[in-house]
Amino acid sequence: MKKIFLTLAICFTTLLASAQFSIVSTMEKPAEGETWGISNLTNNIGVGYQVSDKIMVGATKSGDNYDLFARYSMGNFYIVGEMDSNEELNWGAGYSIKLWNELYIEPNYTLDDEEGEFVIGMAYRF
Repeated sequence: MKKIFLTLAICFTTLLASAQFSIVSTMEKPAEGETWGISNLTNNIGVGYQVSDKIMVGATKSGDNYDLFARYSMGNFYIVGEMDSNEELNWGAGYSIKLWNELYIEPNYTLDDEEGEFVIGMAYRF
């Protein structure tokens, strides 16, 4: 049992040491009569884990719920699939623009069942 625990601990720490994590968020348009603020950026904040050079998986906070996402990168262009708490799958595409060091601005367009939405996102990779 000790060997299994030690093996799992080594695998987990090796995985974390070689991993690349990202903090991601999208800007929300303020409600009618409200002004822009930091909460417009932090309402949809999340964490992504770079599985390989091209694939990232993660979760974002959406109100009281968490949405899952998977992203496939082709250079700076990416395709993303998002599953919300209602188990609806949305697809989209975007482009990562390096702003400063590891800070990226990511405009993207996401389609749900009824209509599409253009949003500006931000990501910090470490």
